Amino acid sequence: MTASLPRRSSTLLVALLGIAVFFNYVDRGAIGIAAPLMISELRLSPEAFGIILSAFFWVYAPIQLFVGWLVDRFSVFKLMAAGVLLWAVATLAMGFVSTFAPLMILRVILGMGETVAFPGASKIIATHLPAERRGIANSALALGIALGPAAGTLAGGMILGAYGWRAIFIVFGLVTLIWLVPWQRASRGVGAPDHRAQQVSVPARHLLRQWPLWAMSIAHVASNYVFYFLLGWLPLFLTKSRGLSIAEMTWIATLGYAAQAVAALTLGLVSDWWTRSGRSEAAVRRFMMLAGQIVAAAAVFCLPFADSPVKLTMLLCTAGIATGALSLNTYAIAQMFAGPRAVGTWVGIQNAIGNSSGIFGPILTGIIVQRAGYATACTITAAVAAFGALWWIIGVPKIHQIELD
Repeated sequence: MTASLPRRSSTLLVALLGIAVFFNYVDRGAIGIAAPLMISELRLSPEAFGIILSAFFWVYAPIQLFVGWLVDRFSVFKLMAAGVLLWAVATLAMGFVSTFAPLMILRVILGMGETVAFPGASKIIATHLPAERRGIANSALALGIALGPAAGTLAGGMILGAYGWRAIFIVFGLVTLIWLVPWQRASRGVGAPDHRAQQVSVPARHLLRQWPLWAMSIAHVASNYVFYFLLGWLPLFLTKSRGLSIAEMTWIATLGYAAQAVAALTLGLVSDWWTRSGRSEAAVRRFMMLAGQIVAAAAVFCLPFADSPVKLTMLLCTAGIATGALSLNTYAIAQMFAGPRAVGTWVGIQNAIGNSSGIFGPILTGIIVQRAGYATACTITAAVAAFGALWWIIGVPKIHQIELD
């Protein structure tokens, strides 16, 4: 294991990782914000839009296996830079499409670029930070997951109303490119120790024999299904099913994501305090995952019954708090199971399986919305979340670092 970096250096790297994840979710969520105007101009049906949402994950999910292997063996810092560059350019190019096919292709390329974010971030956190700072480090990632959609929805909604949907992709892509400048400076001279991992990295075939990896991957499917439902379909649900204006949709969705961000930061600090006090980190993280799945299921199930903006806001803030807990702990627990030697490959495999819900979920939701309506789609999503809660009781084993030798 590489020795921990000085606190100032590691704090800067963690902050930049959080910002990278922030742009990751700004850019992947841009299509949902653009949807109210884009689907009309490009003449996309709900089923076609579901395919566009799904296309991101066609490469994003399976290629995680290869990217996880890469970050355990080569400079994760250079891989992060290459991935951000690719997805920023893909986002920018979406502002110039005029038909279904190129939009779908660019969504695939966007997914390819974004694959490095979580295996890479987990590798850096597990390698360069001590356990008692794992909570706040993963909070930076969870903040990015929450604030990305929040800021993207707020800024994107304002751009949508003033300049149209194409400007959203152009602005978001250009802003993401700026991240590469501080990353190159902050990571200079830090990436070299990663090459030593080539001598001690753990083969993927060994990890695939470990039940905790499969258990975590199934749990990841359940938590991602709920989050991607909200990320991809929430703007359309609020505008088409609930009749809200674009401005109302923008503010209500933003508040929900803001609640997710506050929850992620607060729970990260709580988990670090809990660990420093000598109590079981595993126990608090399992409880947060169980509670998060239950609360998410209840909130999404109730969405079709909300008959006012106030009730919708309350439910989406509740769902945001739940997803804040889920996003914080999903990768922290993977880091605990895998340890620094195997975390890149582990998270790559877990992300590959966990993000399969991004492949079938949007298509399934598109079919359900077109044929049965949003209420049925919410009910099915809530059922998946409820299964996730049950899985943390019966499926996920005791949380501790597995034996790798």
